[in-house]
Amino acid sequence: MTAQPSVGTTEAALEPPPAGPTAPARSTTKLALLVGALGIVYGDIGTSPIYALQTIFNPADPHPVPTNIANVYGVISLIFWSLMIIVTIFYVGFAMRADNDGEGGIMALITLIRRHSKSQGRKAGLALAALGIFGAALFLGDSMITPAISVLSAVEGIKTINPDLESFIIPATVVIIVLLFAFQRKGTAVIGRWFGPIMIAWFTALAVLGLGGISRNPEILKALSPTYAVDFLFGHFDVAFFALAAVILTFTGAEALYADMGHFGRKPISRAWLFMVFPALLLNYMGQGALILEDTGNISGSFFLLAPEWARIPLLVLAATATVIASQAVISGAFSVASQASELGYLPRLRIAHTSEHHYGQIYVPWINWLLMVSVLTLVFAFRSSESLAFAYGMAVIGTIVIVTILFLYIARGRWKTPWWALIGGGGLLLAINVTFLAASSTKIIHGAWLPLLIGVTAFTVMVTWQRGREVVSAERERREGPLREFVDKMRRGEPKAAQVPGTGVFLGRGKDSAPLALRAALELNHARYAQTVVLSVQTEPVPRVPESERVEVDDLGHCQDSVIHVTVRFGYAETPDVPRALRLVRPEQSEGRKLRLDKAVYFLSTIQLRAGTEPTMATWRKHLFIATSHITSDAAEHFQLPRDRTIIVGSHIEV
Repeated sequence: MTAQPSVGTTEAALEPPPAGPTAPARSTTKLALLVGALGIVYGDIGTSPIYALQTIFNPADPHPVPTNIANVYGVISLIFWSLMIIVTIFYVGFAMRADNDGEGGIMALITLIRRHSKSQGRKAGLALAALGIFGAALFLGDSMITPAISVLSAVEGIKTINPDLESFIIPATVVIIVLLFAFQRKGTAVIGRWFGPIMIAWFTALAVLGLGGISRNPEILKALSPTYAVDFLFGHFDVAFFALAAVILTFTGAEALYADMGHFGRKPISRAWLFMVFPALLLNYMGQGALILEDTGNISGSFFLLAPEWARIPLLVLAATATVIASQAVISGAFSVASQASELGYLPRLRIAHTSEHHYGQIYVPWINWLLMVSVLTLVFAFRSSESLAFAYGMAVIGTIVIVTILFLYIARGRWKTPWWALIGGGGLLLAINVTFLAASSTKIIHGAWLPLLIGVTAFTVMVTWQRGREVVSAERERREGPLREFVDKMRRGEPKAAQVPGTGVFLGRGKDSAPLALRAALELNHARYAQTVVLSVQTEPVPRVPESERVEVDDLGHCQDSVIHVTVRFGYAETPDVPRALRLVRPEQSEGRKLRLDKAVYFLSTIQLRAGTEPTMATWRKHLFIATSHITSDAAEHFQLPRDRTIIVGSHIEV
């Protein structure tokens, strides 16, 4: 990657600027964003009709919902108003307005809270940031369950075509999942252009099938009235409360609306939901409800039974394709969350491959990819049906939504100064609804809901342990390195004596307050110093991208004639740290009037060998967990885009 050329007075610069985009061009761009949002954002929530209703009325459920007219009306009404309140009003109407430089999702809320807490010094903000990390950990559990339940539910449609093919469900599911994860290293750019059109066909099919079902029993339209939901919830609370745990399945993927805002923008995502996704989902759920009213035997496979017999094979193929897209979306989301957590210091530095030159969000994280694949396959073999997996699914979804709601309310008060009466009234009601869903889902803990909690607790423990261990190592490393300015003063006095060698040496360190261990080793052991010495530290800012004008900051360390400078390079958490390219932004007047000679510059890295010590910095088991986690750290030279043939690594030992 080369540096951008500087702007000069060229012939091209004297030409008039190009005209802005025409109205047709702007319309085309908006349409492309809307279609893209349909393909990437709504895959998860868009495939819920395949399994949601049959799960709610599943007779094998530990808390079954009897199939009768009142319950069908009540459930359909609950689904409609849940989608309206949680997705339309909360996520589309409010949450998507809380963005971090255009980025959304729970990690964006965490960075906003950390920034607010830093300026205000509030301990509550730090506690909420930790809660947000647990929400991100739950999302990783969601990323494991979604591909398993989505693909399984689609392949199970085989039973509606020929019950004798049931034995092929698990093998076919495994093949699809393995191919899905094997393809991740190639990136989504190749098939990304097809996601939108396929999902348009999918949502069109949902609407058409739903209208066909409604035509059989138009009375189902009465379920739009909130009175049916209220009567069901309060008139049959002993049944309705347990039904809420399955109703959660109808708004799985709601977090994707918020998390993918940085890719498509708030308006395209909102318009796609309001004008296509929401109407299609509602029509399909009502069509299935009408079908169940016609014959309760239609509960199993109610989605596929909406289609005439001749259309079920094409519908099965379309459903399988849609579930793959849904799985792709949540896998990409897991890559994004893991990458951002790494950049913010909650996970080790991971090897990340950017799979698109045009879209920064399209990344591939090998370690996370293979971990997810093994986990998803394990879930398929362990649960063997979408109905069994559904018991576990809701907990991860509603747990994340409850946490997002709490963080959003904190931001609404702290950042926007929302009046207390509005916060307590509207926010309190919303939180009460979400907590009720969470309580209902907790009744499934012994039936499988323990799984996402276990995954979440495990991921959370790893992340907070890494954060704590990183603090311990950084403190010990800073003590060993000593003050940078003091070390430069000694260099100026010739302590220790060192011969000057031509060229530029770049020493990566932790900051401008301490001398990198590699720099000390070069002078104290090799007795050599470079004609140009650059001490460089990389900072990851809590924003997606840093402008080029703010990329580098140069400090001459008080001795502008000593050929030693400190350079701070800043990257956003969504950027690939390219250190050589960033160094080219250092202007000659910032480095003693001489341009940095980077063509043959030598880069020095300090690597740490960790050992469990006796100091009470952490519990012993956490020390070993921290050391074990450190083994997945990616190669620093590759991470910072350093040239392999000009990179030297200096090692040392530190006890935690």
